[in-house]
Amino acid sequence: MDDKTRELIAIGASVGAHCQPCLRYHVNKAREVGLTDDAIREAIAVGHMVERGAMSAMREFSEELMKASPRAQQPGGERGA
Repeated sequence: MDDKTRELIAIGASVGAHCQPCLRYHVNKAREVGLTDDAIREAIAVGHMVERGAMSAMREFSEELMKASPRAQQPGGERGA
């Protein structure tokens, strides 16, 4: 994998992980390896799309979990990590 591709992936992952220091680092690194601001913006947009998809999926999952598992609502019920 070349440096440009690596940095674009890292930018999207930084957005999805909500890691501001990571995003700052990888945007700067992307510019150093010659990526344009348009390419960087596109990677950021892709990260936001993944983020929105994950938020939507988690919202649906948590709603379904609470419908399907009344025990999870009780103190001392099921506990996750």
